Amino acid sequence: MTKKTLLLLLILYVASALVSYGGVSLWSKRASQVAMEQVTQTGSEGEGETSALTSLLTINPGEPKDQVCPLNGKMYTATEKAAWEKKRPLAVMIENTPDARPQSGLSSADLVFEAVAEGGVTRFMAFFYCGVQAYDTTLAPIRSARTYYVNLASGFNRPLYVHVGGANIDGPTNALGQLREYGWTQQNDMDQFSIGYPTFVRDYNRIAGKEIATEHTMVTTTEKLWAVATKRGWTNLSPSLKGKGGKVIPGTDWKEGYTGWTFEDGSAKGQAQTISYDFWSGYSDYAVEWTYDPNTNTYLRKHGGEVHTDLNNDKQIAANNVIVMLTTEKGPLNEKKHMMYEVIGTGDALIFKNGEVIKATWSKKDRESELQFTEKGKPVVLDRGLTWVSVVGKTTEVKY
Repeated sequence: MTKKTLLLLLILYVASALVSYGGVSLWSKRASQVAMEQVTQTGSEGEGETSALTSLLTINPGEPKDQVCPLNGKMYTATEKAAWEKKRPLAVMIENTPDARPQSGLSSADLVFEAVAEGGVTRFMAFFYCGVQAYDTTLAPIRSARTYYVNLASGFNRPLYVHVGGANIDGPTNALGQLREYGWTQQNDMDQFSIGYPTFVRDYNRIAGKEIATEHTMVTTTEKLWAVATKRGWTNLSPSLKGKGGKVIPGTDWKEGYTGWTFEDGSAKGQAQTISYDFWSGYSDYAVEWTYDPNTNTYLRKHGGEVHTDLNNDKQIAANNVIVMLTTEKGPLNEKKHMMYEVIGTGDALIFKNGEVIKATWSKKDRESELQFTEKGKPVVLDRGLTWVSVVGKTTEVKY
């Protein structure tokens, strides 16, 4: 075979490979787009606005809201409670880099934890349970696991932990090793790498008119996640176990032994007020500001100087309780700039509700114990509704 023939064959091979790669890439992007078109049907939330939510339940307008959400005390209908009683909460890792904003789903969360993931960049762990029973809710962008988020989630009796991989460098920040050690991979771990498409989809067009990198594109929905959990036998009940002599030990409801916080109907007491704090010096993109609105008795959130909205409905994030946990901060601990926040033990906390501030104490005896907030030894009573917990270093200045 001549050199000319070999060269021609090489050129044809390279050209064929490039065409094949390009076709697969275009197909992947289009498949993501089509899948998301299917899960982001527009539906009414009952308050005049529209969002990327698909209606699930038919609720009689006259049905009373007299059922208490165990996560945040908010009141819902018996129809919604009947739906959530068959499931366990989703604890979902959602990223917060400016390129990924606005996120999808945070305004529908019952509870949100916020802390630095690495190098000054914050991340959220949002709990979805009561507030998403009436509508299938788009969640995005999903990101990776971190050790201290798992420690916090452990106080909720094995919620379904949703993430895309995680820190896996040997040492104290090895979140994936931690999940295996705790047995979560067999009972409640919802890693994208073990589930895949179509539950998780990379949607390159999730933010109209904005080009986003691949790491900011992972999308799923609440109902898709719960469908996978049901197939795996991860319902409200923990998996049954085999005891001595092959005796089957039935699973228990996740709420068994779970106490939760105490809530009450709040009422505006303070005047308009602004709360502000940084997570990392010099990283203004992640600086937080909450403005208290006496008319709604909620705290309206900004970050990086911009109003923090939910892509699903364009609503500004509004929390009924804003809690700042002051903790021991360690790091960066490795080349990935991974951090550690000590959320087991005790420390100071500032709790903002009703336009007032409570200087409280947080405590968590061990990993599986519930996180508690007390004032002079007595549990702090929180307002019903979204509770937002920011985990910061002890030296953080909180202005209010």
